[in-house]
Amino acid sequence: MPRPLHRGSSGGGVRILENCSDFWDDSQMKEKTEKEDVDRSRTNGSNNTYLSIKFPFRFLFLDSLSSKHSLSGNGFVSDPFSPGTLRNRHKLSLALLKFSLIVIVVLALTGSFWWAISITSSSRGQIFHGYRRLQEQLVSELYEISELSQGSSRLRDLDYCSQESENYVPCFNVSENLASGFSEGEEYNRHCAHGSNQHCLVLPPVNYKIPLRWPSGRDVIWFANVNITAQEVLSSGSLTKRMMMLDEDQISFRSGYSTFDVEDYTHQIAEMIGLRNESYFIQAGVRTILDIECGYGSFGARLFSNKLLTMCIANYEASGSQVQLTLERGLPAMIGSFTSKQLPYPSLSFDMIHCARCRVEWDKKDGIFLVEVDRLLRPGGYFVWTDPVINSQRSLRNKENQKKWNTVRGFAENLCWEMLPQQDETVMWRKASKKNCYSTRKPGSGPSLCSKGHDVESPYYRPLEACIAGTQSRRWIPIEDREKWPSRANLNSKELAIHGLHSEAFAEDAINWKSAVHNYWSLLSPLIFSDHPKRPGDEDPSPPYNMLRNVLDMNAHFGGFNAALLEAGKSVWVMNVVPTRGTNNLPLILDRGFIGVLHDWCEPFPSYPRTYDLVHGEGILSLEFHEQTRCRMRDLFTEIDRLLRPEGWVILRDRAALIEYARSQTTILKWDARVVEIEGNSHEKLLICQKPFFKRQAS
Repeated sequence: MPRPLHRGSSGGGVRILENCSDFWDDSQMKEKTEKEDVDRSRTNGSNNTYLSIKFPFRFLFLDSLSSKHSLSGNGFVSDPFSPGTLRNRHKLSLALLKFSLIVIVVLALTGSFWWAISITSSSRGQIFHGYRRLQEQLVSELYEISELSQGSSRLRDLDYCSQESENYVPCFNVSENLASGFSEGEEYNRHCAHGSNQHCLVLPPVNYKIPLRWPSGRDVIWFANVNITAQEVLSSGSLTKRMMMLDEDQISFRSGYSTFDVEDYTHQIAEMIGLRNESYFIQAGVRTILDIECGYGSFGARLFSNKLLTMCIANYEASGSQVQLTLERGLPAMIGSFTSKQLPYPSLSFDMIHCARCRVEWDKKDGIFLVEVDRLLRPGGYFVWTDPVINSQRSLRNKENQKKWNTVRGFAENLCWEMLPQQDETVMWRKASKKNCYSTRKPGSGPSLCSKGHDVESPYYRPLEACIAGTQSRRWIPIEDREKWPSRANLNSKELAIHGLHSEAFAEDAINWKSAVHNYWSLLSPLIFSDHPKRPGDEDPSPPYNMLRNVLDMNAHFGGFNAALLEAGKSVWVMNVVPTRGTNNLPLILDRGFIGVLHDWCEPFPSYPRTYDLVHGEGILSLEFHEQTRCRMRDLFTEIDRLLRPEGWVILRDRAALIEYARSQTTILKWDARVVEIEGNSHEKLLICQKPFFKRQAS
C-alpha cells in the first residue's frame, strides 16, 4: 500500500482572516473601551469577556449568532457582546466600514484603469501586464474572501454519502426522468439540472479492494468493487458479456467461451477489410475505435495489445454496468447514448465504429442514428455491425428481420457507404473517402449535406442532426492518407496548420510536457512504488507494480500530457477532457490518435464512482474560477473525489493564489496534500494529493 503524502502548509484561510483583523483593529479598541464602562454596572461581565475572546471575528457570523440569542424573559433582546445602544452603534460602524471598503476597491480599479489608458504607448504594454497581474490577484483574493464570509459551515469536513450512493452517477436518475415525462429511451439519457453535484463524499462498498495492477487487472477484477449480481455475471447478453467467470470473490475474463471467441472475431473483421489479421489494422489507418455497448470491454482489451485504442460507450445502468466494469478493467469507457443527442465528440473523430448486438435501432427515425455514425467516422473509416438480423438464412424466415435489414442497407447506401463482403452475422461498410459521391446521388435519395456554417466541432449534447456533417471541414483527410501510428501522435506542419498551430509552438509544448512528466514521476515514485524499492530516475518496476492505469486530464490543451506519458513508456491510457469554457482543441487531440471528450466542469462527469487512478489538471482552476465563476470550487473537488479511486492521486498546477486556496479544500475532503514550489516559477505552484482509503463499516 502506498504511503500517504505528508500534509503541506497552506495559509490561505488564515492569511485572509489576519488581514481582516487589521481592518477592524480600531473598531475593536473603541468597543473595548465602551464595554469596560458598561461592565462596571453589569453582574455578568465575565461572560461577555469570554465571548469577546471566543469570537474575535463574529462580524463574519452575525446572522448565525443573532439567531441563538432571542428575546429574554423581561422582553429585551439578549446580546452577549454589548447593550442595545452599543450594538446599534456597532452595526452602523460595520455597515459604514463595509461600504467604505467597496468604495475604495471601486475607486482603485477605476483610477488604475484611467491611469493605464493615459500612459504613453511605449510603456503601456509593461504597465498593463503588471496591472493585469495585480487584478488577477485581487479577483482571486476577493473570491477567497467571499467563500470564507459565508460561514464556518463551508470549511467543515464533508459528510459521507449514504450507502445508496456507492455507484450513483449524477444526471442519470431514471426514476426522476420518468416522473418528468421522459420516455422512449430519453429516461436513460443525461439530464443535468443546476446543482446536480453531490455535496457528500462517496464511500466504497464494504468489501472493496484496491484493483489489481495492469495488466493483471485487465483479466481479473474484485466482485465487490462493481455493482453486479451473480445472476448478471452468468446470464448471456451481448457477445462480449458471455466471457466472464465468477470465482468466489473475483470475476475473470477470458477470450473464448462457448460458441464465441474474441480472437477469431477480430481475425474475421480484419479479413473482411482485406487484412491478414488484426495486427495490420494500424497499417490500414485504423487507430481509434468507438465501441457501442461494448459488453464489458473484451473487444477493446483484445485490440489493445495491437496498439489500438477503443473507447466504450453505453447507456447508464444502475446494476451490471458495462461502463463500470470496463473501467474497472483499466480500459477506456464513458456513459453515452444514441437516443436523441449527439455524442460530445467533434465530427471525423474515429477510424472505426463497432456495434456487436448493441440495442440501437438503426432502422428507426429515418436512419438518423446512422447519420450520427457517419458524422463521427473519418473519411474511409469502417462501421462494423454484428447482429442476428444480418444472417441471410434467418432473415428469409423472419419477414420483420428481413425488412429491418433491407432498411438499414438502404440508409447506408444513401450515405455513400460501400458495403464489404458479408460474413455470417457481421457486415461492414466503409465511409466514402472522396466527396464526389454525394453530388452524384439521385435528388432526394438521402440526407442533405450540412450547411457550410454548421458547427460540427463543438457538439456538446446537441440534438441529433439529419444532415451529413464534416464535408466542409479542413480535417477531411482519408484514414489511409494519415500518418500511421505512432507517427500520427506528432502531427506534421500541414496538419498543424489546419488547427492553426505552428510547428515551433507544438514542439515547445512537447518539450515542456516531457519535462513535467519526468518531474511528476520523480515526486510520486518514492510513494506509489513504496512496496518496491525505487529511486527517482530509476526504471519503473515490472508488473504488478504499475500503480497507475486510468488517467483523467481535466484540461488537456493539445494532449501533450498524454503524449509525454506514452513516450516515457507508462502503461496508462488518458481520457483527455477539453472544457467547454476554454479553447476547443479536441479535434487536434483526436487527430493525434488519442481519445477525449468535451465537458463542462460545472456538471458531473459521465462516469461511475472510483474509476480513475490519477486526475491531472494544468490551469483548470484559472479557467473555471479566474473571472466569472459559474460554480464553486468545492463542487469541483467533490466531483474529483467521486471519480478518484481510493489511494488515487491528484496533480494540479496553477497560479499560486488559487493553489493555496485549493489546498484548503483538500482538508474538507480529508485528502493528504502538499504544495510544491516550481523551480524558476514564482507565479505557479503544484498541488499533489492522495485520497485515503476510508472503508464503510459493515452494518
